[in-house]
Amino acid sequence: MPAAGCSSLIPAKWADPVPSAAFPQDNAEERDWQVFGVEQTGQLAKANGRSSDVIAVVRACEARDQAAVRQIERPWWRRLLPG
Repeated sequence: MPAAGCSSLIPAKWADPVPSAAFPQDNAEERDWQVFGVEQTGQLAKANGRSSDVIAVVRACEARDQAAVRQIERPWWRRLLPG
C-alpha cells in the first residue's frame, strides 16, 4: 500500500474555514452592498469548490490504493513480469 494516506493529499489550509467577505460599514452606500454581494459569492464558490475537489482527491486516492492492492495480490512470479 502507498505510504501516504488519502487525507495527506488534501491541502492542510483547507482545514481553515473560507472567510466571509468584509461586511459593509454602517454608512455604506448601495455600491458597497453590491461589492459585498459579489465578493461573498466568490467566497461561497471557493468553499463549494473545495467539496468537489476533495471528492476528486478521495476517488483518485481510492483508485491508487486499489491498484496497489491488485499489484500486491498478484502471484509472486507475475511480479517479475513487466506491467
